[in-house]
Amino acid sequence: MKRYTEIDSPLGPILLVSDGSALTGFYFVGQKYAPVTDPWRRDPGLRLFRDVEAQIVAYMSGRRRTFDVPIRFEGTPFQRRVWQAIAAIPFGQTQSYSALAERIGAPSSMRAVGAATGRNPISLIVPCHRVIGRSGALTGYAGGLDRKRALLNFESGLDMRWLLPNSLGKEKGKKIQIDLLPLKTGGGGGN
Repeated sequence: MKRYTEIDSPLGPILLVSDGSALTGFYFVGQKYAPVTDPWRRDPGLRLFRDVEAQIVAYMSGRRRTFDVPIRFEGTPFQRRVWQAIAAIPFGQTQSYSALAERIGAPSSMRAVGAATGRNPISLIVPCHRVIGRSGALTGYAGGLDRKRALLNFESGLDMRWLLPNSLGKEKGKKIQIDLLPLKTGGGGGN
């Protein structure tokens, strides 16, 4: 049986899901494609969830750039290939959907890559926010474009406002608005 918990973050509440030994889901509560937790078991004491939460706190405070938690992808073989490629995009860099398609050996499958990216079940840890349009445009993010923009700005060192009390995601109804400046683009024609 799946286990889950919710944790707070500067970008809003996060739903964590596990099969008991690996993380299988990381969703911003209310995001597109977030699962329904019935009949799963709420288990906030699961050590894996505590480890994930500690690493998220370290990431969001600027003390961590990568995550070291066991993850298990639940999806089609094509989706898993896309998600594995996304997981390899370094902190502070972006890659276009077309470059990602080339990277997995499916250069004519940009739309399918985009669809798989949108269904990434392990947001942030598998950093789909780092995938952008060829022109550099922010094109979709299941957690919302405001969160995507905030994460990219944070990773590029442009904006750390969420480190302040009552900043991003803490006030209900408050819209996240941050201007995006260019990031480094990962190889493979990512612009």
